[in-house]
Amino acid sequence: RPGLGNGMLASSKAKSSTLHHRSSGHFGEEAFLNLELKLIAQIGLVGYPNAGKSSFLGAVSNAQPHIAPYPFTTMKPGLGIIEYSDLETISVADLPGLVDGAHENRGLGHNFLRHVERVEGLVFMVDAAGVDGRSPVEDLTQLMLELELYDPSLIVKPSIVVANKVDLPEAQAHLPDLRRAVKNLEDDSKELSETMVGGEQEGAVVGVQGMYEMSLASGRGLS
Repeated sequence: RPGLGNGMLASSKAKSSTLHHRSSGHFGEEAFLNLELKLIAQIGLVGYPNAGKSSFLGAVSNAQPHIAPYPFTTMKPGLGIIEYSDLETISVADLPGLVDGAHENRGLGHNFLRHVERVEGLVFMVDAAGVDGRSPVEDLTQLMLELELYDPSLIVKPSIVVANKVDLPEAQAHLPDLRRAVKNLEDDSKELSETMVGGEQEGAVVGVQGMYEMSLASGRGLS
């Protein structure tokens, strides 16, 4: 901390031009701070690689994310803004694809999951066609499990499921099971919400609130 010179020691009786005094400075404080930004958006897109998160962000917002037909094209969160005709805006974050065991920090899991902590709501992106040999129902179940194992409060956040790639023939075989799974999650969320009546979170919207079926490649379901 610097000392005080004539300008600071002057008074109505002792003018700075006649002063020849000073005060000594003192050692200041030094600190190394690690600041972590968690609140990056209102809505977070969660899904496995190649589920269509970046395509969804580019379709609904002003963002221009890098999109390619191979996994892990998103290596850091991307941010987009959805603008409505009434000037209302919503910020959406495209979070890098999760891998099994992310809650144990596999595949930089904690670096990705920490961004989910402060978003207000979640969109679970699921590949309804299972083009990589995956099961959409198992993917959704595992995604929710990874969040719950990392932080149980994440699974209570209001959320929706987006089933992408429904235009592909393979999706028709998976959709009935996926619809049933989401309906069960909706029922569980409603039951949980009812148990909160009279508590601090009375009237809160929690858990999965429904599913939207779309094809980001063809634009089906986006309207």
